[in-house]
Amino acid sequence: MTSYFPPSGSAGDGANGQTVSSLSPPPTQRSTALTNRLTTVLSASYADSDIRDSLETLSLRGIHNSEETHRQLRLDVQKEVVDCNAEIVKDFGKVAEQLQRIGTVVSALNQTCDDMRKRINLAKQDTTPVLEEASALMAQKKETETKQQLLEAFSKHFLVPEEDILVLTSAEEPVDERFFDVLARVKQVHHDCEVLLGGENQRLGLEVMELSTRSLNSAYQKLYRWIQKEFRSLNLEDPRISSSIRRALRVLAERPSLFHNCLDFFAEARDYVLSDAFHYALTDAVSGSNGPNVSDRTVKPIEFSAHDPLRYIGDMLAWVHSTTVSEREALESLFVDEGDELARGIQAGLSSEPWSRIDEEQEVTFDGQKALSDLVNRDLTGVSRSLRQRIELVIQSHEDPVTCFKVVNLLSFYRTTFTKLVGAQSQLVDLMQNLEKFTLGHFETLMRDQISALAGDNVALTPPDDLSPPQFLLDALETLDVLLKTHEASVGPEDADLDENNENSFTSVLRAAFDPFLTLARSSSDELKDTTAQVIYRTNILLAAREAVSPFPFASSTHVPPLSAALSSLRNDLLATQHQFLLEHSGLQTLLDALKPFSKTNKDPETTGDDIEKSDQQKPHLDDLINLPAFQPEALITSSQQLDDFLPSALMDATDNLKRVQSVSLIQSVTEDAVEAFCRDFEFVEGMIIAADETRGSNAATGTGDSGRLDDKANAGQEEDQEEGEDEEDEQWSLRSLFPRTTGEIRVLLS
Repeated sequence: MTSYFPPSGSAGDGANGQTVSSLSPPPTQRSTALTNRLTTVLSASYADSDIRDSLETLSLRGIHNSEETHRQLRLDVQKEVVDCNAEIVKDFGKVAEQLQRIGTVVSALNQTCDDMRKRINLAKQDTTPVLEEASALMAQKKETETKQQLLEAFSKHFLVPEEDILVLTSAEEPVDERFFDVLARVKQVHHDCEVLLGGENQRLGLEVMELSTRSLNSAYQKLYRWIQKEFRSLNLEDPRISSSIRRALRVLAERPSLFHNCLDFFAEARDYVLSDAFHYALTDAVSGSNGPNVSDRTVKPIEFSAHDPLRYIGDMLAWVHSTTVSEREALESLFVDEGDELARGIQAGLSSEPWSRIDEEQEVTFDGQKALSDLVNRDLTGVSRSLRQRIELVIQSHEDPVTCFKVVNLLSFYRTTFTKLVGAQSQLVDLMQNLEKFTLGHFETLMRDQISALAGDNVALTPPDDLSPPQFLLDALETLDVLLKTHEASVGPEDADLDENNENSFTSVLRAAFDPFLTLARSSSDELKDTTAQVIYRTNILLAAREAVSPFPFASSTHVPPLSAALSSLRNDLLATQHQFLLEHSGLQTLLDALKPFSKTNKDPETTGDDIEKSDQQKPHLDDLINLPAFQPEALITSSQQLDDFLPSALMDATDNLKRVQSVSLIQSVTEDAVEAFCRDFEFVEGMIIAADETRGSNAATGTGDSGRLDDKANAGQEEDQEEGEDEEDEQWSLRSLFPRTTGEIRVLLS
């Protein structure tokens, strides 16, 4: 850059390095100028920016403070200013020239721009419609591409190719993996149509749903016919049942109506097959692995044992049970093995076919095990019908009640078995219950016929001479023992087999095979005229009856208590008979009869004190005892002698009196109780004799007594009465001396 000021020190330098001006004012002016300058300098503010800049400029120029410098400084500065201005003017001339040139260029540019602006406006007017049309075309192109993508996606998802539709609907196409894959895709399309129905264009959704529905219906019909065809040739004994059938059943379950129709067809087919197999098993033994039309000569037909009802019925029931187990296992592998897929299919089908519900408000849940049991029962309908007919014919033609009861137990066993196998509400369980009732009814009929026959047979009802139970009762008890053992061996604990009356299942058997015979035997005792014989006869009957049922808790719980109560009553009768025997044969009965007036006491708890006092006044006094005929010396001596003759063989005679009672323990206990009662009676007689002797001795010593009170009117003859009393005292005797036996002696002799 051109500098407009010369460099410092150009004016000249002094000897001391100071600049010396060539123009020096005079000294006077110089001092005044100096004074003015100093005054100006001193009065100036050094904070002024101009002074500071001036000083800085001087410092930069390197000017020394000298007179020469002072003189040349202004000139130099003015010169420099002039030079600078000249340079500036020169430079500004160049700038002006350049600016003029730039102005010319700018003018040209402005003219060019105006021209271009006009051209652009004209071009814009020409291209605006084209751009607008291009923008519209681009928008249409984008919209078309979007629609094309949607169409491709829709076609790929919602439209099934024609060849896949043929796989679903054509009968020539097999039901294979591809069929199920296509069916799954069509079901998904049908389900996704709900999205289309929720949009603006519902017509498209309806059309697609209609097409998919039509395809699904055709597919399910094809699947239904295919399963029926497979069922015709299906061998359930083959453990490798086709997996495609199981899968087809799971899929068909989504159409409950078709599924149940298919099950009905299957049940009818299996019913025919099993009925045919049962017929062959009855008439021509069949090997289970060979099929119903191939005979196995190593196995005898079931009807070969028709002469033995129990074996015949047992073989038929065993065949039915074996077939039921095999059928259930095969159907379980066919319908239940693959988890809950079938249940989910049924549930989905009920949702798609709400009209198939019986109760719309009730939620329907599929129970696979129950449905399996129902299907097994339906498969065995024909077998059950044939089994019932044959068992009823066998029972009706058989007259042995024991065999009938064994059949009842056999049916009860299979009823329990079928309950565990196919459920309590199954047809097989109902069949077993009905056959049980029928067989038990026939058993009761046979028992009633026997009772009716016995009731008209006077010989059979005649009591034996030894008063033992009649033979018909022994035969009935023997039969009952077989029934009891059969029932005990065929059932478990009876606590779980009680009905609403708290009775077990065997109670009805006892009422038919025990109670009527017992009643008939007890009624036959009416032919005996001797009361003691009747009691012994009935006792023997009840003892035999109780002994028959006591070992079996299920029978003793209901029948032993009444039997024991009746035996207790009969035991009291035997005790009274034995007691009376001891009294009569010992002669003590005569003395007791004489002492009855002395033994009367009022034991009524409501008796008052006045009644007791009145009773005591009416009771005879002990002084009157010696006046009784039985206590006269001769009679008392006879009674004592009869007692002495009786005592040595008393126990043997008493035991022999009940020898026809068929229970040694009962005879012993009754005899012991009778002896004890006899001892108490003897103790009473002994006490009365001792009391009478003591009373007589006291009256003789005092001259008074309960019966010897003196009347006031007889006081005058007191001395005469004393003389007569002394004469009678010599004639009195001791009752104790005439009847010397004591109670202790009696107990020892009868112990």
